[in-house]
Amino acid sequence: MTRQALTGARIFDGTRFHEQSTLLIADGKIEAIVPAGETVGDCEQIDLAGGTLAPGFIDAQVNGGGGRMLNDEPSPQSMYMIAEGHRPFGTTSLLPTLITDAEGAVEKAISSAAEAVLAGRGVAGLHLEGPHLAPSRKGTHLAKYMRPLEAADVELLSSAVLKVGTLVVTLAGEQVTPAQVTQLTNAGVIVCLGHTDTDAARAQQLFDAGARGVTHLFNAMSGLGHRQPGLVGAALDHPDVWGGIIADGHHVDPLALRVALRAKRGPGRLFFVTDSMSLVGQERDHFTLNGRTIWRRQGGYCSRLALDDGTLAGSDLDMASAVRFGVSYLDLPLGEALRMASAYPADFLRLNDRGRLLQGLRADLVHLGEDLQVRQTWLGGVASGQTS
Repeated sequence: MTRQALTGARIFDGTRFHEQSTLLIADGKIEAIVPAGETVGDCEQIDLAGGTLAPGFIDAQVNGGGGRMLNDEPSPQSMYMIAEGHRPFGTTSLLPTLITDAEGAVEKAISSAAEAVLAGRGVAGLHLEGPHLAPSRKGTHLAKYMRPLEAADVELLSSAVLKVGTLVVTLAGEQVTPAQVTQLTNAGVIVCLGHTDTDAARAQQLFDAGARGVTHLFNAMSGLGHRQPGLVGAALDHPDVWGGIIADGHHVDPLALRVALRAKRGPGRLFFVTDSMSLVGQERDHFTLNGRTIWRRQGGYCSRLALDDGTLAGSDLDMASAVRFGVSYLDLPLGEALRMASAYPADFLRLNDRGRLLQGLRADLVHLGEDLQVRQTWLGGVASGQTS
């Protein structure tokens, strides 16, 4: 049995911090957290020399990274490249995200994700953000491919869960019925509402039918008004609804995020997503998506990605930067910021084998320095840059 003892850092287990402690790993899983100096038997000793050891980050919405967009080539290799591009920033599990595309792209992404998930290289499932979205809230998506959800789509997505395991589908309230939502959720699909002008009453109806979350809260959806609370108001008020937030200083003003965090009724919670594009981990200043150039513009907390007309086009955010943003701009204690990057997305995605440092769970870890910059990540107990 391969055993490791990681010591010298404060350990956050997903609930609380452990000072002067050692994390024991055996065969890629968490064995225990014990007091530092306790005899742990035959194992490799690793001194982390300060900082914080925490559960690896989990990102439920990743369009690209490491120079690759999933839409460019929805293959297993693209998914591995995206996962590897985000690993230096603490992300150990992610859902490659396919945005609205031409016919056939969804089927190809499902087939590729089924293979990629089994490989154990950081791909935890698949997120399909389209094509069943509202053209009025298209953002950077191509409206010409958007359409209502049909019976054949429900059948395809329901069967895809058996192959992929974790499948998130973003749907507009205008393009789906409550009965369809119930069919999908009964099959195990995680349904989110997004890219929609649906009103609060319709949103509540779809939540009650089984929709579990909203995709990038505030962005590309009906906003919160005092007489028309919209999807934002419905999501904050419904206790069972989860919501991803893009904490980059461009997509949502920090004040609005602070208000949302204080307003959210639980047990559903808000958590970090990146909605990132291919430039994460790259030096280039632009890339092409569906024939359109998307530019990286420097400025603010992190750079901004936009089309020529200024429309936001995903983000240049990574999860470690989101955690730092949460601490610096959202008044979050470090523990809560870390939960929003690990435990909460794990709960939302029903990934019960990760997201916390508890006995028997996957040893997916991130080591952060005092400045909350990533020093090292581990995937199944294997440190980045090493082989199992």
